Amino acid sequence: MSIDTDTARRVAHLARIEVSEADLAPLAKDLSRILDFMDELNEVDVSGVEPMTSVTPMALKQRQDVVTDGNRQQDILRNAPDAREGFFAVPKVVE
Repeated sequence: MSIDTDTARRVAHLARIEVSEADLAPLAKDLSRILDFMDELNEVDVSGVEPMTSVTPMALKQRQDVVTDGNRQQDILRNAPDAREGFFAVPKVVE
């Protein structure tokens, strides 16, 4: 795929980067080379290849899904500037 200088100018504008007129032609050439490389990558047969999340096999550490430190409502509400009926009290914001 070939990118012309007008397209390179538009891409630079959309990316919010300032590119001088002298640098538009090399930028267009670089963008064309990137798109050509992407076309080459699309030709690679990847059927049967498992997706990877890392180059080394890893397993995340897992913990038991159990409730801990429960029944601490009074300890938590003790730090609140205003607590009523077992809840945090906040000023009314909407009339």
